[in-house]
Amino acid sequence: MSRADGGPTRDASAVAAQDAAGHVALLNARFPRHGGDYLFRPGGRREDGESPEECPRRELREEAGVTTRTWRPLDFYAIILSSTARVHLYAARDLTPGPQELTPTVVDFELSWWPMDDALTAAAEGRFLLPSGPLAQMPAERETYGRAAPGGALGSRRSLDE
Repeated sequence: MSRADGGPTRDASAVAAQDAAGHVALLNARFPRHGGDYLFRPGGRREDGESPEECPRRELREEAGVTTRTWRPLDFYAIILSSTARVHLYAARDLTPGPQELTPTVVDFELSWWPMDDALTAAAEGRFLLPSGPLAQMPAERETYGRAAPGGALGSRRSLDE
């Protein structure tokens, strides 16, 4: 679904899922249109009738085969300036693994579990195609290491005039 100006109108989600050993769920797939293989977090667009929290739970189950007992919203950001659609970031802990439920459009998504430091390095190296991966990484990293970002999960929100 898109607006007349081409901007997205549906909210989306991204999930920072972390297992008991501190490893984070990352997906990998080939995106020929973008020139290679990229990492990304479980997540996607909200479906009709889905609540903001149902979307990331469904995406985590489908793409990673994981359900969770501990769930927490982290933050959100705008997809593009010309739209009110947002990407909502969530943390998932107390995970229960199961089989992936991949749809025909995402059959090549490969799940792997990365140590937090390696995931941070991958984000710094630009190995994520979508910004939701690194953005979800920041508050997940803060939870793991107790590092606080000033002004909220995504950093300071002060204006340049301050």
